[in-house]
Amino acid sequence: MATAVVTVSGEALRVELVSSESEEGTFDASKCKFEPETEQATECGEGPGPIIPEMKELAWGAGAFIVFALLMRIFLFPRVRKGMDARYNSIREGHESADAARASARSEVAQYDAAVSAAKAEAAKVIDAARATLESERQAQITAANARISAKRDAALADADAARASARGQIEAAVADVVTSAVEAATGKRPDGAVVSRAVADAMSAGVSR
Repeated sequence: MATAVVTVSGEALRVELVSSESEEGTFDASKCKFEPETEQATECGEGPGPIIPEMKELAWGAGAFIVFALLMRIFLFPRVRKGMDARYNSIREGHESADAARASARSEVAQYDAAVSAAKAEAAKVIDAARATLESERQAQITAANARISAKRDAALADADAARASARGQIEAAVADVVTSAVEAATGKRPDGAVVSRAVADAMSAGVSR
């Protein structure tokens, strides 16, 4: 089986037949039934600019941008806006809850301070009342002790006065007996006992006053 290999060089056309047994055959183009095409040289115009895009590229770009903008406006932007609103609301709720917790903590601290102040005031009142009670009891005990001491002193004074009076009476009686005996021995007459007793009492009273 032969294979045709066509080679074009300028206006010359060369056809080679290559068989399966690697045998080559060359044919002249003039003997073929077809004529080689002639190429006519034409001047090349300016091609598209490497920087400035063509109108269809601009149209495709504008269309793609418009479609993307519509998709953003219809689908993507609402979702983004919704997510931003949800995040903003979450942050605001977090701030509000933090402010509420801070206010609650301040209120609890104020209540605790008030309770501590009230407890201190109540403790001060209890201490003052206990101090007043102790002072009144101490004064009562001191008064009772003074009364007992005064009573004992009065009783002791009374006992001393009674003992003194008893001793004085005994002394006066003894002195009166001695004086009566002395007067009777000196005069031979017994003097009046009442007169002797009064004289002895006056003498002893005068001696005590000195």
